[in-house]
Amino acid sequence: MPSPCLEIRNLTKRIGHRALFEDISFTINEREHIGLIAKNGTGKSTLLSIIAGQEGDDGGKMVFRNDLKVGYLEQTPTIDSKEMEGKSDEYLQRYKQYLTQMKITEEESQRPTSQLSGGQVKRIALSRVLADQPDLLILDEPTNHLDLEMIEWLENRLSRSTMAILMVTHDRYFLDRICSVIIEMDNSRIYTYRGNYSYYLEKRQERIDNMNAEIARANNLYRTELEWMRSTPCARSSKARYRIESFYELEKQAKRRVEERNVRLELGGTYIGNKIFEMKNVCKTFGNLTLLKNFNYNFTRYEKMGIVGNNGTGKSTFIKMLLGLEPHDSGIIDIGETVRFGYYSQEGMAFRDDQKVIDAVRNIAEYVDMGNGNKLSASQFLQHFLFPPEEQHSYIYKLSGGERRRLYLCTVLMKAPNFLILDEPTNDLDIVTLQILEDYLKNFRGCLIIVSHDRYFMDKVVDHTLVFHGNGDVQDFPGSYSQYRDWKEQEGESSSDKQQPKKEEKKEERRNQNRARKLTFKERQEFIQLEKDIAALETEKKHIETALCGGTTSVDEITRLSKRLPLLTEELEEKEIRWLELSEFA
Repeated sequence: MPSPCLEIRNLTKRIGHRALFEDISFTINEREHIGLIAKNGTGKSTLLSIIAGQEGDDGGKMVFRNDLKVGYLEQTPTIDSKEMEGKSDEYLQRYKQYLTQMKITEEESQRPTSQLSGGQVKRIALSRVLADQPDLLILDEPTNHLDLEMIEWLENRLSRSTMAILMVTHDRYFLDRICSVIIEMDNSRIYTYRGNYSYYLEKRQERIDNMNAEIARANNLYRTELEWMRSTPCARSSKARYRIESFYELEKQAKRRVEERNVRLELGGTYIGNKIFEMKNVCKTFGNLTLLKNFNYNFTRYEKMGIVGNNGTGKSTFIKMLLGLEPHDSGIIDIGETVRFGYYSQEGMAFRDDQKVIDAVRNIAEYVDMGNGNKLSASQFLQHFLFPPEEQHSYIYKLSGGERRRLYLCTVLMKAPNFLILDEPTNDLDIVTLQILEDYLKNFRGCLIIVSHDRYFMDKVVDHTLVFHGNGDVQDFPGSYSQYRDWKEQEGESSSDKQQPKKEEKKEERRNQNRARKLTFKERQEFIQLEKDIAALETEKKHIETALCGGTTSVDEITRLSKRLPLLTEELEEKEIRWLELSEFA
């Protein structure tokens, strides 16, 4: 049996009158890799900070193993040169090795935080905490600001580690591949799942289904008991008193909140024409750095593109040129007249701290057009983004980083754009919000470009991927990032020898990639649904043919079925053709 390195007992933390969490208890064992999951604003980062000794609690107890060394990576770390004073030669040697592996030069490691990018700060902070070789490593959003290469390096490093790890991350692939225990904090309660993220999803749904069934049963019994309470004089017998006490316990059960909020966001996007945008021989350089070199692309209607690549290869610059926020050096960028951009950026989130949440939304619009003549008030729209009415009148300065991001996303989507451009939209968002956003984007009737290092999110949403290799080398791959990685491994291609195909080879390579590719997540779901639809249509067709030949069908029914049959046959043929197309990659 593994021995515990930390025991949390009845820990409580409050901010003013609001309890972030109350009387929570759990244990971290040696070598255990734990992922902590909770909604934004419920105190995940605060809990990690308390365990790391950075702030105090309001009750409870933490029991650490003797001589336990704790390492802590904050969500937004700062670099202080004084931290390195008095470090041993053995530590400094390890630190330099980590810096090299994370592609940080010695000169960069000595700069102040203000002169470094977010990714550089995160890599230096990671190098410092890993070089210290802690027994318990606490990580708060470790993948934020890291590019895919660094995320995959860190993933491999931590998955093999014998350190105990407690982490908060929105990166579900990262979570799935490192953590063998998931702790969910919800409504000040702790639920422990001994498995990875995929196991957690399955068991959490079982728990929610069971809870909903219990609430439904309690509600049914509650109605019966409520009728008894209203119609029966409260006798003083012990039997009646017992039933009255049981009634109040039952009332608590019946009024429990259903945990799973089945929020579905559907906005009526504005019309978008066939012409979206076209880039012809576009070039862009910064000094000696080439970002785009004679780049050509014709973006099609309803296209959903993902953009990936290492930091500094030009991903954000590409979308800023498209939006007209950054000039290009040469070439043509032609935007369609009906295109209406909605842009979510890392720098674009600007709210007044003294403003209330509801006012930030009302400043844009009092009502949001949901399409088909349906409108939602600003308050109703905020509820789709998990801001209940009581939280809408809170001041923005009280919001967590993730809650601010959620509010910013709300203000972008409520303008009903027909072309969404999202630059790192998943940073700091909780998994519940990500699932709502994924569902919305999968059904979005418009165009979409996403720049993201979140592989799980990209795999769920995008149809194909632009890979920025650097030095103006941009590869168009017809599939998700995970499919691109699989294809690259099959081709035996290393990250150091990526080459842009020659123009005369590009069509043939695209055909080869198509043959190598697998179905995207969206296509797999479509393939499964097609099989169900085809079976249902075939059954309906058989019933119609039987009815038309049976001799007992009324004239009116024969007329109706005769009109339905050719439409059904046409629909069936279309679905069978699509099924055959997808079956090539299944």
